[in-house]
Amino acid sequence: MSKQTSRLVVGPFNRVEGDLEVTLDMADGVVRDARVTAPLYRGFETILAGRPPEDALVIAPRICGICSVSQSAAAARALAQVAGVEVPANGRLAADLVLAAENAADHLTHFMLFFMPDFARPTYAGRPWFEAARRRFAATQGEAQRALMPARARFLHLMGLLAGKWPHSLALQPGGTTKSVDPGERMRLISILAEFREALESVVFADRLEAVATLESVAALDAWADAAPMDRGDFRLFLHIARDLELERLGRGPGAFLSHGSFGLWPAGVMMDGDLRPFDPAQVAEDLAHAWMEAPLRPDADKAGAYSWCKAPRLGGRVVEVGALARQMVAADPLAHDLVAASGGTVKDRVVMRLVELARLVLAMEGWARDLRPGEPFCAASPLPAQGSGIGLVEAARGALGHWLQVEGSTIASYQIIAPTTWNFSPRDGAGTPGPLEQALAGTPVQPGETTPVAVQHVVRSFDPCMACTVH
Repeated sequence: MSKQTSRLVVGPFNRVEGDLEVTLDMADGVVRDARVTAPLYRGFETILAGRPPEDALVIAPRICGICSVSQSAAAARALAQVAGVEVPANGRLAADLVLAAENAADHLTHFMLFFMPDFARPTYAGRPWFEAARRRFAATQGEAQRALMPARARFLHLMGLLAGKWPHSLALQPGGTTKSVDPGERMRLISILAEFREALESVVFADRLEAVATLESVAALDAWADAAPMDRGDFRLFLHIARDLELERLGRGPGAFLSHGSFGLWPAGVMMDGDLRPFDPAQVAEDLAHAWMEAPLRPDADKAGAYSWCKAPRLGGRVVEVGALARQMVAADPLAHDLVAASGGTVKDRVVMRLVELARLVLAMEGWARDLRPGEPFCAASPLPAQGSGIGLVEAARGALGHWLQVEGSTIASYQIIAPTTWNFSPRDGAGTPGPLEQALAGTPVQPGETTPVAVQHVVRSFDPCMACTVH
């Protein structure tokens, strides 16, 4: 008997920065094949070519308003490598605080506003957790939004103290940060972090950050979830939802993970085929087989066989996933490894590790704020030579971000950007191998009559797409 096949085009997705379209080929109620399309061309690499290198500090952050600090940090690091400058300790701490603040705010926003509202949909009415999910996360009306959005706004006052403004600050420079911190401002930073900790501990976790940050196994995570009522803390509510819907079986990715390393907390590396390997930037290549590009800076909207403006980055020819789960896998975190050993890297695993990482980031930020030394340098001079090359590698909230810069005659000869969503939402490569999200969507159930399948949305949102960052 032949299988009943059909095609469904889903998009544009709401609650996504930029545009996203997914084509699903389905049979027998599940996705058999998926193609992910980034339909908006942006061209930042072309915009940057031919300009003075310092212009990257102004233009690159405009790639995205959500993760502008990540883009700024990558540009500053690429220029720092060209200049050969050493950043003072204060500058490193301040830059880490600014980047960590953006990442932490992004983790919270993703969970609260982008991911969890899907569980407040009527399709889940009758589930034992539905009323709690609707009360906490209903779009524009949920209690979680009313409690946490003001806390997030107050937390981002840290950006004003350290970077002048957010987004699109110019405070991050190759030699450090332009904004110094006096003793009163240092105390204000510590106070802001204490207030944010209180909001997380009372609303998101209903527990101390240390208790969440030190969870080391799936068994420990389950025991923590069962140690209090289901609706005591939004993380605990998610874990009960994930258990009921078996989200550990949904959205399995490629099982290979890349991290550029971050904050001195988590190392750079690659977890592939069960082995931890060093990361070699020379192994990174962008495949254009199914992208509307004839060359890295030459778009071709009529290219045969292409279906996305996104290129297909590969590491030594392999598909890799990036993000919080990847960071913690490369860091040999026992909880991340236990989750992946049990399920291979799925929707539940990505969300769990973002929230656990949120707790760990805030704890680290408290230490960095205490380590600042008012009165000592925050920035070193960083004159640029007329020729040189540099690579700026950072970890944005969504994963590995890299800027590749070539300077010739005191102008930018080449500027290439590979963002986290470029990795995760890439199209097929020349060998026909699907990208991480395309692989993760295979096998996703689709209910009869669904035009925007809710399980598909869970998978897509577990990667937290930022399509504005994807195409350059």
